[in-house]
Amino acid sequence: MTPAIEAVDLTRRYQLDGVTVEALRGVSLRIDQGEFVAIIGPSGSGKSTLMHLLGCLDRPTSGVLRVNGVEMSGLSDTELAELRNRTIGFVFQSFHLLARTTALDNVALPLVYRGIGRAERRARAKEALESVGLGHRMEHRPSQMSGGEQQRVAIARALVGEPKVLLADEPTGNLDTRNGAEVMAILDRLNGEAGVAVVLVTHEPEIAAHARRQIHVRDGLIELDTREGAPSPEPRSAGSDQSDEGRRRIPATEPPNEVRPRT
Repeated sequence: MTPAIEAVDLTRRYQLDGVTVEALRGVSLRIDQGEFVAIIGPSGSGKSTLMHLLGCLDRPTSGVLRVNGVEMSGLSDTELAELRNRTIGFVFQSFHLLARTTALDNVALPLVYRGIGRAERRARAKEALESVGLGHRMEHRPSQMSGGEQQRVAIARALVGEPKVLLADEPTGNLDTRNGAEVMAILDRLNGEAGVAVVLVTHEPEIAAHARRQIHVRDGLIELDTREGAPSPEPRSAGSDQSDEGRRRIPATEPPNEVRPRT
């Protein structure tokens, strides 16, 4: 099966006031279809930079990135935008909804860029809103909804295009505990029932605990990659390249599983 995302030795460097900042220093990982993965790390660890690369919102300085079997390096900006639209759904901390637009039209927006007709767009947006429990709020604007409802609209918008991967960047960061729990329950259900691969970026361990795999990022490197149900290893020094089944420290140069050709 083609991986949802496959990255080999990704780096990302920025120039800030004449100083080179290495946000990522060689990250390799593979996320399979249907996985639920949390990327966790402190502020400045590189986790948001990694999320932007995995979502094709930015390009790596070096390395190879494939999304649903398609290598992004050879794509034009237009082709990259089409890949995002057809393959990836995004959920952000700040919702990013159009303030003067109804929930229904906010959700239908990604389908506009596919050239899908208005009737089908609205039918699919209605179905997506109903799937997150907002069938009764379709004609409401964001200002008429709570934060939790707005985030559910954002999830519906991410799902309306039937993506292979849903990327959620701190999706509960602006929510209270109850609404945060409701949003995570929706993500759990979508992953379990619909088989959507969910990649969640967070700094909160209790949110990361929803995922069955946790990737810990620090100083631009993957420090630890853990899978649910694996035994906890003894602490090791940073840079150790020994491994345990299901839980391991990953050096920057380690490649993921065999890279498959473009399909």
